Amino acid sequence: MQKHRAQILPNFPTGPSRVRRSGRIAHLALAATVLFSMGLSIAAAGPAGASVFSPPELTCGRSWDLVKSLLKRHISFRDLNPELRERAINSYIEDIDPSKSLFLTDEVSTLRVRLRGVFFGMQNGECELLEQIHADLITRYTRMESQVREFISNEDYALDTDVRLILDSHKRGHPADKDDRERLVERLVHFQMSNYLSSDLELDKAKEKLIHRYELMTKRVSELVPRDIYGGFLNAFASALDPHSTYYPPEAVEDFNIQMSLSLDGIGVALSSKDGYAIVERIIPGGATDKASALEPGDKIIAVAQGDQDPVDIIDMSLRDVVSIIRGERGTKVQITFLRKTDTTERLEVEITRDKVTIADSAASVEFKEVEIGGKTRKLAILDLPTFYGDSDPNKRQSGRDVRDLLRQVRAEKADGLLLDLSRNGGGKLESSVQIAGLFIREGGIVAVKNVFSEIQVLADTDEEIAYDGPLVILTSRLTASASEIVAGAMKDYGRAIIVGDDHTFGKGTVQSFVNQPGRLGAIKVTTAMFFRPGGASTQHDGVAADVVLPSVFATEDLGERYTDYSLTSQMIPPFLEKPVAPMSRMKPDWSELSSDVILELNRRSTLRVEVNEDFVKITEQLTKQAARGDVIHLAELIRERKEAEDETDDSESADSNTSTESSDESSENLEDAPGLDTENSKESAAAESEAGKSGEKEASGADATPYTEGEEEDEVEDEPTPQRVEAMHILADLVELQETTRSSWQEPQSASRSESPSSQP
Repeated sequence: MQKHRAQILPNFPTGPSRVRRSGRIAHLALAATVLFSMGLSIAAAGPAGASVFSPPELTCGRSWDLVKSLLKRHISFRDLNPELRERAINSYIEDIDPSKSLFLTDEVSTLRVRLRGVFFGMQNGECELLEQIHADLITRYTRMESQVREFISNEDYALDTDVRLILDSHKRGHPADKDDRERLVERLVHFQMSNYLSSDLELDKAKEKLIHRYELMTKRVSELVPRDIYGGFLNAFASALDPHSTYYPPEAVEDFNIQMSLSLDGIGVALSSKDGYAIVERIIPGGATDKASALEPGDKIIAVAQGDQDPVDIIDMSLRDVVSIIRGERGTKVQITFLRKTDTTERLEVEITRDKVTIADSAASVEFKEVEIGGKTRKLAILDLPTFYGDSDPNKRQSGRDVRDLLRQVRAEKADGLLLDLSRNGGGKLESSVQIAGLFIREGGIVAVKNVFSEIQVLADTDEEIAYDGPLVILTSRLTASASEIVAGAMKDYGRAIIVGDDHTFGKGTVQSFVNQPGRLGAIKVTTAMFFRPGGASTQHDGVAADVVLPSVFATEDLGERYTDYSLTSQMIPPFLEKPVAPMSRMKPDWSELSSDVILELNRRSTLRVEVNEDFVKITEQLTKQAARGDVIHLAELIRERKEAEDETDDSESADSNTSTESSDESSENLEDAPGLDTENSKESAAAESEAGKSGEKEASGADATPYTEGEEEDEVEDEPTPQRVEAMHILADLVELQETTRSSWQEPQSASRSESPSSQP
């Protein structure tokens, strides 16, 4: 492995989440791979019980070397000053007790004082303090587990629906005394029990599952070894620099590479963890399991054997460890023992030969819709781009090439308009964002990068080819971040596209370098620069504003870069926007002008539809209710809202089942057919459920339903379009119509209204 081989990323956010130089240094930086993203949700700690790694291993002394490496590269901090020390200490305390259910207020103050000497100890290779804190954490988890067991094992226990809880632990703070802490844990337990009971579990079974859940939390923390402990503190230090600097243990580096290349060697299943079992969530199409018809969704894997070796019991094993055992070299065999529930529960075994797995769900894709616009049948294309992926080998799969090929397909199909969906795109490779933005314009600057020396370098599209020059709408949301903000921002500044969605995107305007470490030390991701739109504005904090704003459950005052701890401040640079003049040989410009009149008319038509759209009305009501409720959640109200949502779903399914086949076929691809979003109360319920279970290791956070593709977290696949995508298609239909008619005819909309929606042709 090449030592300190860097790959540059404009912060991959895992959510919300960081780049560069000029002159000779800038040239070297550009040669590396740059990634932008909302963030990569990978645990800082490695898996418990993982196989022994070859040296060099992460030790206390090597942790200090990585601290120095982070400081050497960071855009703002160059040395370990008092401010950074305090931030690192606060970040570490937040990581080991995010739910604020383990430490009391005075204990946190004492811990903060003790931790002030941790950096001096690391410099001398002494990390006994971190090991002592970890031993104390085990004691605290054990105590909480005992309290929960005693509390719900009591014969008199009953769900207290009158309990109230402040979900935001920052606003809740640490308990003042032991009694306050016990009451907090009890409130959390009531919320967690309500989730189990809402799934029709009997009370005794719900108690059993919840106790086991707390047992697993204690087990996960107890299994952490020294390298996990050092890695946890190292990650806390990195996050004190800014929200997107991170330490990756070796296992997370592998996951990162999988996410960027969209491929791995394995059996091709998406797994989740629940109650100590590894559950098969999905079978990846074309993978080894799919070809062998070996497993089914819902199967519980209980043991794994390598080739002819004895099976290893994986019940109660961390999901990352399970993934590590199942993955393996292409062509090798793995034996899976699993439980399948039919009329009875069967214990089955199957042998699968590992093969290459392509994660198609994260790849770019296109679909076409035929709609009625102004009495004419038109074909609209939807290009979905979940991430800016790209293998480290430029000859292998790259999102830029994939999108170019799809746009050629769009032109071949003679589509009248294109919707580019970036609403769930958290970022990825910087090079890919420049390439993809360049497919929609002839040439010009796409993004500028400003490094720690204030040197600015403009990355431009130099290819005069335009892959698609028709009407373009880009769908965004508060989840749209980093590299996707580069594309949306450039297209807006050039007047090339209409931006539709949340009021603004996530607001991540930083670039990160991904630096592999030698041996099994993992990697660091560090913020090394900021990026800027062609108009000179940074997307940092402000993001990219939508031209047409749609109601969304994500449009809250806590989702976005500006709300993350230690985010960098925004900046401005001189504009580098160069709109090329069409040569005399071309009789028309590269694309139709998007004037302010067009945008105003699109807003007028959209507002008329949104005001009477049931899905958007519900979203608005949810946001209003959430704002009025404040920070305190009443369990009785949460249960009532959950029940109402379930009843509404049942009524909807019943209505669907009573619809004639002919009617169902006709409306199956109607642009109005969009399900309501998940209710806000279900999000709050999930948040309350996991509060008591968070620890320094993400696996112990209580997020039991997280699916993994043998280690890689997968977005849930949506079978139906969201209301926002449906309305974005309406807006695209309007745009196509407006650019073909005179302004005098705009006041009578030609596109579909609520009562006359564009529908697919049979």
